[in-house]
Amino acid sequence: MLIALIGRDKPGALQVRLDNRADHVEYLKSSGAVSQAGPLLDEAGEMCGSLVVLDVADMAEAEAWAAADPYAKAGLFASVELVPWKKVI
Repeated sequence: MLIALIGRDKPGALQVRLDNRADHVEYLKSSGAVSQAGPLLDEAGEMCGSLVVLDVADMAEAEAWAAADPYAKAGLFASVELVPWKKVI
């Protein structure tokens, strides 16, 4: 099951993102659940959120993955949305 995680950073939290980026990227690479991922950008080209496409068994696994993300543990996100996604192209 593919699930899109859309995380929006708290305002003014760029330093929190930068401070936890290495751990987050390592988690993306090592978890075995990530199909694709990258930061969302604001009008100035600064990172302001995350888009992660997870390939997991079910929504419960996606929720557990999201809770264990170093960004989530650091309190970076103002909101996180998990949406089932269907790859067409």
